[in-house]
Amino acid sequence: MQVKLLRVLQERKLRPVGATEETIVDTRVIAATNRDLSTMVKDGTFREDLFYRISVIPIELPALRERVEDIPELAKHFVEKFGASVGRTLTISDGALRLLEQYQWPGNVRELEHAIERAVALETTDSIQPERLPEKITDYNPYRIAEIFEFPEEGLNLTAHLDQLEKTYVLEALRRTAGNQTNASELLLLSVRSLRHLLDKHGIRSLTAQMRDERRSGDSTPRRRSTDPTPRRRDDDDESGFAAGVGES
Repeated sequence: MQVKLLRVLQERKLRPVGATEETIVDTRVIAATNRDLSTMVKDGTFREDLFYRISVIPIELPALRERVEDIPELAKHFVEKFGASVGRTLTISDGALRLLEQYQWPGNVRELEHAIERAVALETTDSIQPERLPEKITDYNPYRIAEIFEFPEEGLNLTAHLDQLEKTYVLEALRRTAGNQTNASELLLLSVRSLRHLLDKHGIRSLTAQMRDERRSGDSTPRRRSTDPTPRRRDDDDESGFAAGVGES
């Protein structure tokens, strides 16, 4: 194949399949590869004459993992592209965008495009959430999960177990952030709206206000309740002390 391609580039002629005569072609060739062709030439797996024939104006494009600053714009473009194809207007959440920026992207821009296409198809809200991204991007590791959790011999109620696990993580995030829903949602890589949905689902939304009150009360002087005994005034202490001194004399 390399010999045939070199001949076409040099002589600008080709013979279509089934034809008996050659056809003159006038084309410009733009070639792209993710391999190191100069190394392949040294190894003898790529023709040297073909390499120099196509390397007229070489342009080296860095891998996507080396252009993290381009990911938000590319992701936005693909969200708009695939959203328009299904008649929807979508955005991408901050949590999902952080995951996209942290991923290494071995498949470069094409892999990012496919990940966004998948997320748009699965998303039911108006903003792409982290859980809509492929597992390899969200760093799901089944072997790590197997090491942490042991499967009971008698089996388990998976739905109830997952609900309790979900509730545990939500409560821990709220505890670490003293009930701040915005900060807790960032820890869980969720939107604030998704977190509030979970709070309502597990009936623990009121705990956020309680945690904030406890945080404030811990940072300030406790207020006296109406049932507390009336504190003694300083003047009363001074007068009683004076009276005791007179009696002793």
